[in-house]
Amino acid sequence: MTTLAPSSPSADLNHASHDAETLRLQRWRLILGPSSNQIAPKLTPLYEELDDILGSLYRGSEPGRRSGDLGSSAPRVARWLGDIRKYFPKQVVQVMQKDAFDRLGLGYMLGEPELLESVEVDVHLVATLISLKNFIPEKTKATARMIVQKLVDDVMKRVSAKTVSAITGAISRANRTNRPRYNELDFDRTIRLNLKNWNADQKKLVVDRLAGYGHKRRSLYDVVLCVDQSGSMASSVVYSSIFAATLAKLPALSTRLVLFDTKVVDMSEMLSDPVDLLFGAQLGGGTDIGQALTYCRSIITRPDKTILILISDLYEGGKPNVMLSTAREIIRAGVKTICLLALDDNGAPAYDQRFAAAFANMGAPTFACTPDLFPELISAAINGRDVGSWANEKGLAPREKLAATDVL
Repeated sequence: MTTLAPSSPSADLNHASHDAETLRLQRWRLILGPSSNQIAPKLTPLYEELDDILGSLYRGSEPGRRSGDLGSSAPRVARWLGDIRKYFPKQVVQVMQKDAFDRLGLGYMLGEPELLESVEVDVHLVATLISLKNFIPEKTKATARMIVQKLVDDVMKRVSAKTVSAITGAISRANRTNRPRYNELDFDRTIRLNLKNWNADQKKLVVDRLAGYGHKRRSLYDVVLCVDQSGSMASSVVYSSIFAATLAKLPALSTRLVLFDTKVVDMSEMLSDPVDLLFGAQLGGGTDIGQALTYCRSIITRPDKTILILISDLYEGGKPNVMLSTAREIIRAGVKTICLLALDDNGAPAYDQRFAAAFANMGAPTFACTPDLFPELISAAINGRDVGSWANEKGLAPREKLAATDVL
C-alpha cells in the first residue's frame, strides 16, 4: 500500500493509537470505496479526508465537475490539487494529476484560454498553475502567465505600499543619529523633542536636541527568505516570492530568496520579475531543511545585520541533527532568525511541534503569519523589537504552548 504513504508526518497514516489490523482494514476500505463499508465502518478523521480526496477523482464526485461553467469550479480543482500534494508523495501526485486531466476535464480547462480568463484568481489556483506548468499547452501559456501576473499585482497593491512605508520608516528609526548633518535632519521629530523649550514671550522654539536619519547608505540590512517549497507550503511560496520581489526594490535592503525541497535553489537573481520567479519554482517533493540552512549560512556575511526568515512547516525529511545544529550556529553568530510556520491566509497551519519548540527554545520566534502583517514583522525585526512578543501581541503565536524539548 505504498501509494497511500503520506508526504509528511502531518498525514501520518500509522498513528500509534490505531493497531495494525485496523490500519490495514481502513486502507482496504480506501481502495475499494464506500461499497465496502462493512470492512471498516468507521474511518478515522484522516482517512475520511483521504477518502474524500480519492472519491473526488475516482468515484465521480469531482471537485471540478462541469455544470455549465467550468471556470467557476476551477478554484475547487486548485484546492483539491493542493490536498493531494499535502497527503501523497510526489510520484503518486503525478499519477493523480494525470488521472485528473483525463477524468475531470482539467486538461480541457488548461487548454482553453477563455476558461482560464474567467476563473476567480486566488493563491491556490496560482499554486496549481505553477505545479502544472509542464502540462500547460503552448496556446494557454500566455493566459496562465496573465493569471499569475494578476495575483502578483493584486498582492502588491494590497501590501506593497505598506511594506515600503513600514520598512523605510524602520530603517530610518534604526539608523537615527543625534548629530545629523543638515540634509539628514528629521525636522518633525526635532520639533517634537524640543516642544518643552517653547518660549511663549519671545514666540521662539529653543532647540537643544537634534534628531536625524543618519548617513544614507545602501544595504543597511540583509534579508534572507529561506522557503520550503514542498507540497504543503504552496501558498507560502507564492506569497514569499512576491514579498521578496518587493523587498528587493528597497535599496537599503539586500534581499535573497532561497527555495528548497530536497535541493536548494537560490532565486535571488530573478527577483526583478515575480512572474518568472514563480514559474521557476518547483512545488512538491521532499524536505531537507538542514541542507537549506547550511546554504544560507554560507551566504551570510554580516550576521549582526542579517535577518533570516525560515518559512517551513518543519517536517524535516533530512537529518534533524543537521537542521538544529546549523540553526543554532546561525543564531549564535548573531543572525536575527525567525521561523514562520506558514505565510498565508489560511489560519493555523499543520507543523512539527517538536521542531517548532526546538527553534523557539534556541531563540528563533516561531509562529504563522498572514501576508497583511508581514511588512510589520519585518519592521519589528529591523527595529530590534522582540519579535516573539510582537507575535503574541498580534495573536500569531501558536495556540498550544511550545514546551521545551530535546529532539536530538
